[in-house]
Amino acid sequence: MTRTLTRELASKIGQTVTINGWLHKKRLMGGLNFITLRDRSGVAQTLIEDKDEIEKLRGLHIGTVLALTGTVVADDRAPGGAELHDVKVVVEVPVTDEPLIEVDKPISHKSEHLETLFDTRVLNIRNLQEQKIFKIRADLTYYIREFLRGQEFVEIDTPKLLAEATEGGSEVFKLDYFGKTATLAQSPQFFKQIMVGAYERVFEIGHSYRAEPSATTRHLTELTMLDIEMGFVEGHDEVLDMVGGMTQYVLKRVYEEHADDLKSLNAPELKLPEDGKVPRFTIAQIHEMYTKATKNDTTQEKDLIPDEERWISDYARKQLGTDLVYAVRFPIEAGKFYHKLDVEDGTVLWGDLLLRGLEIATVPLRENNYEKMIEQMKKAGLDVEHEGFKYYLQAFKYGLPKHGGCGFGVDRLVQKTIGLANVKEACLFPRDINRLTP
Repeated sequence: MTRTLTRELASKIGQTVTINGWLHKKRLMGGLNFITLRDRSGVAQTLIEDKDEIEKLRGLHIGTVLALTGTVVADDRAPGGAELHDVKVVVEVPVTDEPLIEVDKPISHKSEHLETLFDTRVLNIRNLQEQKIFKIRADLTYYIREFLRGQEFVEIDTPKLLAEATEGGSEVFKLDYFGKTATLAQSPQFFKQIMVGAYERVFEIGHSYRAEPSATTRHLTELTMLDIEMGFVEGHDEVLDMVGGMTQYVLKRVYEEHADDLKSLNAPELKLPEDGKVPRFTIAQIHEMYTKATKNDTTQEKDLIPDEERWISDYARKQLGTDLVYAVRFPIEAGKFYHKLDVEDGTVLWGDLLLRGLEIATVPLRENNYEKMIEQMKKAGLDVEHEGFKYYLQAFKYGLPKHGGCGFGVDRLVQKTIGLANVKEACLFPRDINRLTP
């Protein structure tokens, strides 16, 4: 008999069908025996009255793989409004060990329970509520692709095994590569800029690796990043508008398509700017506003401190009606060698996109002039003759238009969309300074 999914039962009232899945819950109460079966589409309730069929389940635990054949009966009390009666049971894969957790019970996300959450991930991901997080995550990346493809971006894949870290910094993972030293990519920065010379607009969703000795709620050692680069831009505003527009599109789509799931996960109400333009404040403005409001002087900081990110986000939500806000115009000393500098203004053409108190994207304009790039690299103390820069600089030498892009944290987007307290909760199998398993 052709398999029927649990979500299809209500459309097959009166028919005899077979459903396949995992034993999710069982209630054996003598005359009335109910078991719940889970498949990829949801759960179904089944009534088993035959003692011989009940006996087949004796000693078996949650997770047992079953095939159940029975007649579909309408019942408003059952999930989906239908259940199976006169059920015949086939045990396909028995589970005789008692599970470590009860997957049909709420999974705790309290900070003191996170290690247990991750240690039991193999099982707790079978919890229907927990699955919602990662279905939302999957669709968020789908909506990102949907938007960018609509804007003529080409998706690319770039290497994660690189030669020695040419960008500088010690926060890289090093490994032996057939007698040579290789590093795991911190970002596809060089490659996406190179590809502007071919396609104008490119993006990648992939893993990046940061050997940051940080054990905070916002850091991972293996993270999923969206990287965008777009050429022939008129200026920084065009890049900011593209990334801001994409983020709003993605958030609107997920709040429309996953309204019930987000509500059940206690996600915050979505607030976006009425005119579709994400408000912008310079770093200097935020320092001044924050210092005045809190009496904590941050005017000498070259970046926002975490409390400032939360403060300006709260301000934007309460005063401007938006969960998104840009912090722009970083001081020159905060810039990197590939950033476009406004020397007269003393700032970098760079913005951070904040969502509900957390930076989710860095959005700069790049330096595209070959001679200027060489000058800025030397000023940053980099060896322009290094083999690792050879192909990167070729792209500039042979013509790159004015361009900009972003590094966008997918994990953080999921975290803040749902309202999770820790970015690790947005990852199936998170990696941080203390965790390499499961």
